Amino acid sequence: MHYFITGATGFIGKRLVKKLLERKGTTVYFLLRAESAAKVADLHAYWGLTTAKAQTRAVAIHGDLTLPGLGVSAADVKLLKGKVDHFHHLAAVYDLGADEDSQVAVNIDGTRNAVELAHAIGAGHFHHVSSIAAAGLYEGVFREDMFDEAEGLDHPYFKTKHESEKIVRKECRLPWTVYRPAMVVGDSTTGEMDKIDGPYYFFKLIQRMRQILPPWMPSVGLEGGRINIVPVDFVVNALAHISHQPGTAGRCFHLVDPVGYRVGDVLDIFSRAAHAPRMNLFVNAALLGFIPRGVKKGLMALAPVRRVRNAVMQDLGLPDDILTFINYPTRFDRRDTDAMLKGSGVECPNLKDYAWKLWDYWERHLDPDLHIDRTLKGTVGGKVVLVTGGSSGIGLAAAHKFAEAGAITLICGRDQAKLDEACAEAQAKGYQFIAYATDIADMADCDRFVKQVIADHGGVDFLINNAGRSIRRAIEGSYDRFHDYERTMQLNYFGCLRVTMGFLPGMTAKRKGHVVNISSIGVLTNAPRFSAYVASKAALDAWTRCASSEFADVGITFSTINMPLVRTPMIAPTKIYNNVPTLEPEEAADMIAQACIYKPVRVATRLGITGQVLHALVPRIAQIVMNTSFRMFPDSAAAKGDKASKPQLSPEAVAMQQMMRGIHF
Repeated sequence: MHYFITGATGFIGKRLVKKLLERKGTTVYFLLRAESAAKVADLHAYWGLTTAKAQTRAVAIHGDLTLPGLGVSAADVKLLKGKVDHFHHLAAVYDLGADEDSQVAVNIDGTRNAVELAHAIGAGHFHHVSSIAAAGLYEGVFREDMFDEAEGLDHPYFKTKHESEKIVRKECRLPWTVYRPAMVVGDSTTGEMDKIDGPYYFFKLIQRMRQILPPWMPSVGLEGGRINIVPVDFVVNALAHISHQPGTAGRCFHLVDPVGYRVGDVLDIFSRAAHAPRMNLFVNAALLGFIPRGVKKGLMALAPVRRVRNAVMQDLGLPDDILTFINYPTRFDRRDTDAMLKGSGVECPNLKDYAWKLWDYWERHLDPDLHIDRTLKGTVGGKVVLVTGGSSGIGLAAAHKFAEAGAITLICGRDQAKLDEACAEAQAKGYQFIAYATDIADMADCDRFVKQVIADHGGVDFLINNAGRSIRRAIEGSYDRFHDYERTMQLNYFGCLRVTMGFLPGMTAKRKGHVVNISSIGVLTNAPRFSAYVASKAALDAWTRCASSEFADVGITFSTINMPLVRTPMIAPTKIYNNVPTLEPEEAADMIAQACIYKPVRVATRLGITGQVLHALVPRIAQIVMNTSFRMFPDSAAAKGDKASKPQLSPEAVAMQQMMRGIHF
């Protein structure tokens, strides 16, 4: 038996060739562009043709789908004439996002060229692999004997699939058979897939939900219309079987799942496979149809709406047209296919049984994030990174990470001796810091420092605003210490802004730059006894939100880290923290590194977010909780001016410390 295959290098095609080669005495001729000749060796290996003799069973015929007669030479036409029993035409554009011209050239013109070649070589039978898209947006059940009844063919993918099938039906003078596979996904046994398409577009959304929410939390999904999904191994096995059966000429077969699921059910199945929150509550997507078209068009005419929509679609990797198919209205009858497959052992597996394999393969091989360099070295290597307050604590730990990753690492601090010590430590580890003695609380010194850095390095690519001052003292103990608020605000807010605003013009000119502001978990929990510190950090948070909105379209991004309690020299005067579970500076530095890599708007612990939610939803209860903790923990000896006394904690206070790791008390 001799075959000619177009699309043999494609996802379905190369598997069909492998299946056909399992038949004894088979020779497969396959169309290949001349510039793709290097692919032949890999194809032979995939098909298991390891010897020169075996490789004569799969012969490449050079040509081009878009040329008349597929661009096959006269010599090859002569070679093939009268030899080909079955001509399988699989080559096509299966991408919803492809432009209309390329779809017409491949799907319509390519099919006409394939029919022309099949006539020229006198093929025995022409098998055209179409798609359920040939039905368009038909409302109801589309049978295998239906064609002209197709509706809603405005989309180029639907239109070209319908027109290519019409060419076979009207122009092919050979016995022909049409096959309409459903939405083809990966192999049901291995999960293998070659691209992101169909339901895979929603995998990134499911992954994000898993990252944010616990798996037991119910979530809301769209009910939508019914979509039909089939694994590639079923399509190949069904094609190989039906194409060799008698009585198929002039008929069409739907290679679809006999079950079929609503969009919401499909999303829920894959959510379960991903161990993400289950979509237990569904909103009928048909409700969106009640919004007048004029209203939708008016909303999309607004620039902010368009930008938000485009940003969400781009972030999740969704094509522009995907929402058009949420309410897909067509179901497919497959009684002729069932009759042909009866007794063959070829069955479409249930999606619930192999969804986890599709998910696992996508997450290991196709997830777009896998192809992005998410290492710190890839992010900051060769870039200028400035860490304020970099001579000790969190800043020093972060500086070491940046320098190890190949960044040009600048640190600043007030104490020259500490800066020298930090530089010596870095040099001993095989890299270097560039240190600047600067008082960030002094506005004039900030200006001098910024000018010096610009002169030395042309500005900075990453700015880590870490320098800060914390004061733990109750308001009732601060009536005569208003300067605590002034000096805290001077460093934590004004100094930070002075430095940032000094570097922003350079970042704007380059249209790139990232600013990481080290804030506090206290801003989220409204920690008592830290009013001066929390107020200064809250001001910084508010300014950052404003700035991020203003600079969003010029390539400058901002991250706020609501840092929990970290064991640094800054908390040393508060002796009750000696036995409190805190973060180590290296752990805090990891949070800074992640902020530079992923550039999130905010980095916060779950405890901090919980505190923020409590204050938003039940503020009175949140106040009671924080007031209880305020009365439970005493002022530090330093705050009282009594350095000799040692605070005694109640068992309840000790228990709360252990439970709320990182909270300031």
